[in-house]
Amino acid sequence: MPTSERTVEARTIRKVALRIVPFLMICYFVSFVDRVNLGFAALDMVRDLRLSPTVFGFGGGIFFLSYFLCEVPSNLLLARVGARRWIARIMLTWGIVAGAMALVTGPTSLYLIRFLLGAAEAGFFPGVILYITYWFPAEYRARIIGWFTVAIPVSSFIGSPISAMLLVATDGWLGLRGWQWMFILEALPAVVLGFVCLVVLSNGPSDATWLRPDERTWLLARLDADRRRQRPVGQMSLWRVLWHRDVLLLAVVLAGSTAVSSGLQLWQPQIIQSYDLNNMQTGLLNSIPFALASVIMVWVGQRSDRTGERIWHAAVPLMLTAVSLASALAFDSLFSIVVILSFAVIGIYAGKGPVWAVSTEWLSAGTAAAGLAQINALSNLAGFGTTYAMGFIKDATGSFPLALLPLVGLSAMAAVTILWIGRNRASIAVAADKAAVTPA
Repeated sequence: MPTSERTVEARTIRKVALRIVPFLMICYFVSFVDRVNLGFAALDMVRDLRLSPTVFGFGGGIFFLSYFLCEVPSNLLLARVGARRWIARIMLTWGIVAGAMALVTGPTSLYLIRFLLGAAEAGFFPGVILYITYWFPAEYRARIIGWFTVAIPVSSFIGSPISAMLLVATDGWLGLRGWQWMFILEALPAVVLGFVCLVVLSNGPSDATWLRPDERTWLLARLDADRRRQRPVGQMSLWRVLWHRDVLLLAVVLAGSTAVSSGLQLWQPQIIQSYDLNNMQTGLLNSIPFALASVIMVWVGQRSDRTGERIWHAAVPLMLTAVSLASALAFDSLFSIVVILSFAVIGIYAGKGPVWAVSTEWLSAGTAAAGLAQINALSNLAGFGTTYAMGFIKDATGSFPLALLPLVGLSAMAAVTILWIGRNRASIAVAADKAAVTPA
């Protein structure tokens, strides 16, 4: 590549990354705080409203049912009306519904508002993954997705002590409990950022007046070259995209991190508090695993891009999660549970960038909106099962280590699936190479 083109490439990628990635990280940070702060509210909310573990698990999990139902339509609408307006719409509606969690008075209202929250937020994550494909060539996506998704563990690293502090500091204000104020105050940033989206985001490079002409030309040409490359999932009908084998397999792989993450996010504060800790101590210890994961997931994404290897960069973290959570059956102390949860959370998030990079590389431009949404929707639907199963097992046995077993099974299945995908793809590639060199 000529030096001048390398200079334009470096300048363009840097400018695009600085323009959209930090802002989207902040949006996702706020989104995830509003999704999982129920886990911290539960430290007082469960007792105040007399919610059983089964009821709490179902209330936490029903979010993913509506999320699943609305995910694909949301992403198709984003592709139709433009990312700028649609992402702003998502943030405004989820901020309003997230604040309404303060109105929960029992199981029915918990189920209703969590269901509405899932519908409101549906489409944000796959919408951003699709949006990233509008701006970044394939060889940059694992690290960019890694940077974007680092907002998930960072939201718990920073959000855990903040949520714990709000539970204590606001309790009794205007006659409301601390968990009610926590929902209200943590929902406000989403509403504000919804309006900011309209100013900061552009629908794509063609609309980006902040890019120089040579930068825009280079970026559009590179993205067009990516789109012309052959993809395993090419142009096909919506129905065939949604139920294509590769889409379903990748959904299983993502479930090993997404659904497992959902279960831990909602139950981990209660697991830690079960060792006779107060809310503030729980918040501080809960942040440790996510601080470690925030660093390691970025490194794994960068390494995956640098080496061009995706499969093992996804499989090894999933194996780590399965093994570490299974070890909770053998070790029962505060120190050991924090170590176990740290390794599990690192595994959950370290493989996200490589798996999503595989997904964006396998789906053509015409199938990406529906395919990415379906992968995310199905993987999150599994979160309904894991979250509810954990509550049911805790109710039936009184044991948190036993309640972790569904997460062990799902992460192990995801690791096996991504390794099978890698082996199958390698076999196809070898056969294609042989066919290419065989004389006619």
